[in-house]
Amino acid sequence: MQINNISALIKLRHLSADDYNNVLIWSKDNYFCSANGWEKNRSPNELFKWWLNYVNNTTEDFIRMGIEFNEKLIGYADLACIKDNSAELGIAIGESTLWGKGLGYHSAISMIQYASKNSGITVFNAETHLSNIRSRKMLEKIGFKEVSRIGSEEYLGIENQLIQYRLNL
Repeated sequence: MQINNISALIKLRHLSADDYNNVLIWSKDNYFCSANGWEKNRSPNELFKWWLNYVNNTTEDFIRMGIEFNEKLIGYADLACIKDNSAELGIAIGESTLWGKGLGYHSAISMIQYASKNSGITVFNAETHLSNIRSRKMLEKIGFKEVSRIGSEEYLGIENQLIQYRLNL
């Protein structure tokens, strides 16, 4: 994949109930589920109810946008804990076979631009796991700086140190 072509092919859009088939595929990828805290082995019916509830509930302090690449939904980008001019950025690429190709980086840049333009966000926080080298490198390449190492949680089945980052525009 050519890096300079990726950003032109990334598009953020609102998620809908029609995206369920992609979500179902992601839910069957145990590596994705372990990396993103998704419950494994959900029944399709339970997953569909969860997804419907998810896309129909909106809050003022959280935005989740779908990430399209080549007009196919490949993941989602989050802005959480939105308050005044700050938010926490999260990126998840749904198919683990697409990891490490620059899609998360370009999606994060797109979400930062979207949040800055549409919501006036100028301070972005992010958190990742010590062993998630790809995520750490992506955040640092964007310009995030490590601000703390507080807490731990399970990542890919192993208890892992959490690292907090911040980007000031």
